[in-house]
Amino acid sequence: MSDIPLEHVHVEPDDPTDGPAPAVFVLHGRGADEEDLLPVAQRLPDDFHVVSFRAPDRLMSGYTWYEIQMPDGDLHRSQPHPEEFRRSLDLVSDSVDAAVDAYDLDPDRLGLLGFSQGAITSLSLLLEAPERFAWVVALHGYLAESHADAEPAGIEGKPVFVGAGSADQVIPASRGEAAADRLRELGADVTFETYEVGHGVGRDELAALVAFVESQFA
Repeated sequence: MSDIPLEHVHVEPDDPTDGPAPAVFVLHGRGADEEDLLPVAQRLPDDFHVVSFRAPDRLMSGYTWYEIQMPDGDLHRSQPHPEEFRRSLDLVSDSVDAAVDAYDLDPDRLGLLGFSQGAITSLSLLLEAPERFAWVVALHGYLAESHADAEPAGIEGKPVFVGAGSADQVIPASRGEAAADRLRELGADVTFETYEVGHGVGRDELAALVAFVESQFA
């Protein structure tokens, strides 16, 4: 819809709901697009709206949320380009607000599901406004240095699922674990697991994140 800043795919629930419905906002990884994580998101409960955003910048055959900066060329120490990261955080935030109005979403039952760059973006959005999101799933990402020292009110008890891959050569599992540790320090209710996969979502990881989200509405 034209009043939502980011291009996106919207998938309605299987069964219509009376009144505002829960939703998950999906943020793909670098070089992918808004279709990439739909098979994951559509495994979530049937009454969810799925709103999958496309990153703003073209990258080869896909899109990116920001360029990455690598100290001494070390991919494992990469960080988001500050200005581009800020722009994408604002675009996602504005798009969430617009989608809530456009699709009659329940503002108290909104989740974030991000992979890689999308996970990094999701964790920063959580730290900037923990009251906006009921839960967050961050897969194969890390906590950006720009937000590592944040101490937001309202994050206590917030459910967060952090998944990592033991064979991930792009974002090592240690970076995901460090993010989980920091979120626990802040009081979030963190589930962290490492799976025997590379930079992708494996079967066991998918089953665990689905169970995590379902548990929020049990």
